[in-house]
Amino acid sequence: MIVALLNQKGGVGKTTLALHLAGQWASEGKRVTVIDADPQGSALDWSEQRAREGLPRLFGVVGLARDTLHREAPELARDVDHIVIDGPPRVAGLMRSALLAADLVLIPVQPSPLDGWASAEMLSLLGEARIYRPELAARFILNRCAARTVIARETAAALAEHDPPVLAATIGQRIGFAEAAQSGRLANELVHAPNAAAEIAALAAAVAGIVP
Repeated sequence: MIVALLNQKGGVGKTTLALHLAGQWASEGKRVTVIDADPQGSALDWSEQRAREGLPRLFGVVGLARDTLHREAPELARDVDHIVIDGPPRVAGLMRSALLAADLVLIPVQPSPLDGWASAEMLSLLGEARIYRPELAARFILNRCAARTVIARETAAALAEHDPPVLAATIGQRIGFAEAAQSGRLANELVHAPNAAAEIAALAAAVAGIVP
């Protein structure tokens, strides 16, 4: 399965979710490769920080920030169980290539009406990709949210009226994710981040149920 985390809006947590999804699947014995398709290279930076910390390698991270991704990702997928693409913001050519490569697109949004409006261009690109890939699955995922806040409920309700639908599994605003990013770790490697780790496990299970 090739899963792409995409949103033209930056700062919505694509890299954090991509790395944690990959780490969860790796912990379940799956062979996983993360493709860093963002010219900023944040996933590659995380991998290098992990190596500097002397931590064991959990999965491969390769940089492919080019619009031939739709040809190269399927080649990489032959040797692993899952490919996770950490997509770029605001690079339409790369975004289109990632959409054509993916089996499933996850669109992270934060609980804000502004994030919903910013997703309009992303959905336009998704519609274009489905002309060539009508089977392409997609879901919104609410990230960095407090489940009990009114705005989170309102955002989820607004997204529920759209295609693609929103995943039931949501990810909270948790300091464990920030600590993990800085240290080259994942939430399930931090003793004080059990809630973050549990949310990622639930997300991975939900995603695995969409595309066999």
